[in-house]
Amino acid sequence: MLAHRYQNHYAGKSQGERSQPEQAHAEKRQAEKETVEKASEAELPPPPPQAQSMIPVLLTVALLLGIAATAVAIYDVYGMLTMWPPEVRTDLRGALKARTKGDLELSERFLRRAYETSKMLPRESFKEEPYLKISGIAILLATVLEASGKNIQAYDVYLDALKLLQDADKEGKLSGREKLRAVSISYKLAEMAAAMSMPEDEEKHLVWAVEAILKNVMRLGEKLERPEQAAKIESALPPDSDTGVMITELALPKWATKTDVAAPLEALGTFYAKAGRLDYAVPLYLQAISVLIPPEPEKASDEDRCRGAQVMSNLANVILRSHGPQPSEEVLHQAEAWANKALEIAKQAKESSTTPDPTCEEAFAVGLFNVATMRQMRGDKDQAKKLYEESLKQSEAIKLQPGVEHARDALRQMTADANPPPPAVPTG
Repeated sequence: MLAHRYQNHYAGKSQGERSQPEQAHAEKRQAEKETVEKASEAELPPPPPQAQSMIPVLLTVALLLGIAATAVAIYDVYGMLTMWPPEVRTDLRGALKARTKGDLELSERFLRRAYETSKMLPRESFKEEPYLKISGIAILLATVLEASGKNIQAYDVYLDALKLLQDADKEGKLSGREKLRAVSISYKLAEMAAAMSMPEDEEKHLVWAVEAILKNVMRLGEKLERPEQAAKIESALPPDSDTGVMITELALPKWATKTDVAAPLEALGTFYAKAGRLDYAVPLYLQAISVLIPPEPEKASDEDRCRGAQVMSNLANVILRSHGPQPSEEVLHQAEAWANKALEIAKQAKESSTTPDPTCEEAFAVGLFNVATMRQMRGDKDQAKKLYEESLKQSEAIKLQPGVEHARDALRQMTADANPPPPAVPTG
């Protein structure tokens, strides 16, 4: 799957190079990781056995809910320092100047002090949406830590910021945008937990993000016209989930985008698909699609439609690869239907757009490859070859390297299959 992953801060770093606090923290994290892995092995059923050589790999793309999209931008902070309490302005100014000069260590020190100070200040000193501003400092600090390769410390800062928001939410103090900030941070934590091989934490953060979306976002609009959607999403959550009757409405408030809602749904679906829990994964994928591409008469933007096409491609891959080495005709039909629909939507959006949309361009390349793969599985080699070539051309045009590699490998394999080496001539 195409997704940005973060390398462990301590990978390749010897114990002697770590400070005592870092060493203690690393040992704690290692113990937690071993506990998580043991629990995961005991609780998660293994996926069905697969013969990789018999089932081609479809090309997939993850929806990305960038933390930067909801973070306080560096230059916005610098240009609007008057919006911050005087007690943190000097440290923020120093942190931003240090970062601009490339001195991440100094920037980290300033931001740590600013963050700790901000948590102790009266909330009214921040005026409007104080938790958006406080968590914004935390995100800036975590971003600097990540840039310095200190991913474990960054993870802990995100975790602290999320707890701050969760505690405030329990007291009914968060605005809509502040609630969405909590979802974004939880999503980020899940992404980092995956990179650090902590599946239990990854699941916990994704489930929380989805539950928060259902509770705080979907219920703030107009009355739910399709109540069965809420029931389907709830059925995909673990049995101990406490969303319950909180899901009553679906229309999104102005401060939330469809991607804000769909990305956690798709990510949790992917997590469960990898664990072999199709009964959880498929409903989450379906609901992510329905959020991005609602039924008529509601209209979706080209970008949202193409994001929906990306999820359709991912769903086709899950269906195909989760039914053993020899999928049935019904499974092939379902996977092919989703792959075809994804390509159809991406192609329509691409053709109707007056300017190239990166999301649609990428979805089109992925769709071409996946339909080619399905045609190859059906024995239609000529059409498969044609579509692989189109996918390669599209991937090269938009510099989608995984798409280029997948298409070249597929074409190379088709050529090899069509021209097998001559049998060896016995000697003697």
